[in-house]
Order: sequence, then C-alpha cells, then structure tokens
Amino acid sequence: MARKPSKNLDSQPETEAEAEMAREQPGIDHELIRELARLLDETGLTEIEFERDGQRVRVARELSATVLPTRMAPAQTAALPSSTAAANPASHPGVVTSPMVGTAYRGPEPGARPYVDVGSRVHAGDPLLIVEAMKTMNQIPAPRAGTVIQILIEDGQPVEFGEPLLIIE
Repeated sequence: MARKPSKNLDSQPETEAEAEMAREQPGIDHELIRELARLLDETGLTEIEFERDGQRVRVARELSATVLPTRMAPAQTAALPSSTAAANPASHPGVVTSPMVGTAYRGPEPGARPYVDVGSRVHAGDPLLIVEAMKTMNQIPAPRAGTVIQILIEDGQPVEFGEPLLIIE
C-alpha cells in the first residue's frame, strides 16, 4: 500500500475541504512544546510524542557524545584498584550488561540489602541484581565467578539493552 506524502504545513490547501480544516485547526501550542522539551531534559529521553484531539506533536533531540543525561552516568561507587579497569567499562572483559530495557534494582525488594557490593565474591549463577521489565522481575545472574570490582548503576535506575551494569574480575 502506497503511503501518502505528508503535506508541508506552509503550503496552500489543494481543496476547499482542506482549507476549511486548516481554518478549524488550532495554531501551534508553543507552551506544550516547551513542556515536552522540559520533560526530555528531566527524564533524559531523546524523543517524546504527544497526540490530543487529532493533533500530534513530536519533540526530539540528538545527544552529543560529550553530553549525557545524568540518569545514564555511572553510579559514583568505589572501585577496587585494577589495571584493567579502563575508562570505558563496556570494553572490560568482565562487564555484565543488561539483557533488556527496564529498571535495575540492586536488591530483591525496597530496603533490602543489595545482592552484591564492590568487593563481593560471586560464583557463576549467583544473582547480581534485578532488571524489571514490563512488571516482571528478571534476576541477572553472574556469568562467571569472581570479585565485583565496580557497580555502574544506582538502585532504581532505568537501563537500556546492552548497558554496562557492573564489572566482575
């Protein structure tokens, strides 16, 4: 099925019906656009779309490599000294990444002790943390035995697929 090309908002209406529709539609809601832009800043999202009464507004922005939203910054936790802990944790051979998009929790329930802390010894299969996705709690097991040298997320932080969560050496 062929898709109709979208109309340029600055172009003249082709028919009388289109002209009537253009007169009935309200103008651009600049305050709504500002509010959506503020929401992007507050949440760290890169795109948001809103539709009401047949009018759709989409606000998007690109992130430069030097400016990251604060929710994506690694947690400021102590790390054990390591010569292999590179500036980019994703390149570390012991990195554990998120297998899904969701919210990461360090413990089994609110207020409970975290599964692991920096310096914790783990065995393959031990639970490291939980990623909640679509109201399902998914335990993230240790892929191998070792010592947790760095935790890169904070409790309750949204995570993306493939995002580094912690490092085991």
